[in-house]
Amino acid sequence: MYKLIWLVIFSSLVQAQDVTGDWHGQLDVMGTKLRISFHVKAEETGYTTTMDSPDQGAMGIPTTSTEFKDGRLTINIKPLGAHYDGELINNELQGTFNQSGMSLPLDLSKQELEKPEKKLRPQDPVEPYGYDSEEVTFINKSDNNIKLAGTLTVPKDVENPPVAVLITGSGPQDRNEELGPFNHRPFLVLSDHLTKKGVAVLRFDDRGVAESEGDHSVATSADFATDVAAAVDYLKTRKDIDTDKIGLIGHSEGGFIAPMLASSRDDIAFIVMLAGTGVSGTEILVTQGRRAAELSGASQEQLDFNEKISKEIFKIINNELDTEKLTLKLTEYLNDVVINSPKELVEEYTDEVVQSQITTLSSNWFQYFIRTDPQQFLSKTTCPVLAINGEKDFQVLPELNLSAIEKALKAAGNKDYTIKELAGMNHLFQTAETGALSEYGTIEETFSPVALNVISNWINKRF
Repeated sequence: MYKLIWLVIFSSLVQAQDVTGDWHGQLDVMGTKLRISFHVKAEETGYTTTMDSPDQGAMGIPTTSTEFKDGRLTINIKPLGAHYDGELINNELQGTFNQSGMSLPLDLSKQELEKPEKKLRPQDPVEPYGYDSEEVTFINKSDNNIKLAGTLTVPKDVENPPVAVLITGSGPQDRNEELGPFNHRPFLVLSDHLTKKGVAVLRFDDRGVAESEGDHSVATSADFATDVAAAVDYLKTRKDIDTDKIGLIGHSEGGFIAPMLASSRDDIAFIVMLAGTGVSGTEILVTQGRRAAELSGASQEQLDFNEKISKEIFKIINNELDTEKLTLKLTEYLNDVVINSPKELVEEYTDEVVQSQITTLSSNWFQYFIRTDPQQFLSKTTCPVLAINGEKDFQVLPELNLSAIEKALKAAGNKDYTIKELAGMNHLFQTAETGALSEYGTIEETFSPVALNVISNWINKRF
């Protein structure tokens, strides 16, 4: 009898400590719910895990390491600069999700969460659209034959219309450039507007996102440029558009990528830079960080301190090209900052935050972005260019970037470019009060009609 009781107890303990399987939970990001799932498997050498963020269209994200010890599960996702730490209690995991210095509660259970009903924003198009919409796929032959998936919309009443390829901003984005935390789909709204104005549009999922193949986590802007080139090559096989009038419209990082292609190919008819960059990644992030901190109410002392740290970090990245040595130098520098700086200025620099930052800073994408100056592409871009920024854009400051873009286009001898700063608009081209990140989700407008008309009128004037 005692033996039977022991076996029952032992069996219960083993079952209680089984962490394998599918775990589901929900992050609360500034009032917006984001579903997160981890799929944990037991292997001979330990555990492996993949992660899903279905509301952001990112599935099967590989993780770096998984450890389960003394009832605690730790999952590191270095490509995202993130990790999860949870304690297994009564068949549930109670813990936190940490990314880029932000720590959010995330409790997980084996019960899968239902997909929340997606709220339509006022500008989201509804069927019937009044134009043809076709699901398409194409192959990036220059990079492992990655298959990319997207949507091509073509006006019904325009014979062989001009066509624009939309290029998303930084981070894994689907074809609508859906901003999950804010429930906005800027590229869906932009493509609908342009197609109704007589311009065909191809928008596609980033590699490794939604229906597109490939690995987003190890790619750089230059890699994404090859995906855009594959989109252009695909469009040249179509019979329902004007293949001599293929243009590129890029937002943020997409506005950085568009001149890459336009400067190296003679078959790009035009480019539109939506909050595109005109200065190096170093300048972008230094100015962005300071302005973001200003909007959040940081003190002058904190602003100056953060800027000093950022500049030194980017100096290290620019000077050290070996990733392994770079990681060591960044670790040494940031640890020194924590030890030798006033406590009130580094109280958020926990070991976890520092490690997360180092992972992000040493990634392929970050290194390329910091070291690459868009002037080298813009100064060779001679096709028609429209460059617009919102006056309240804190991520890509208009006064800094628009002037640099104009200077480079002049150097290229470009005879047809338009530079505009749009009053009252933020980085997403929403009509905003301050331009702060916290406003993105509270504004019902997805894309200012003023900005939409600037884009379509500019294209139609030329084609």
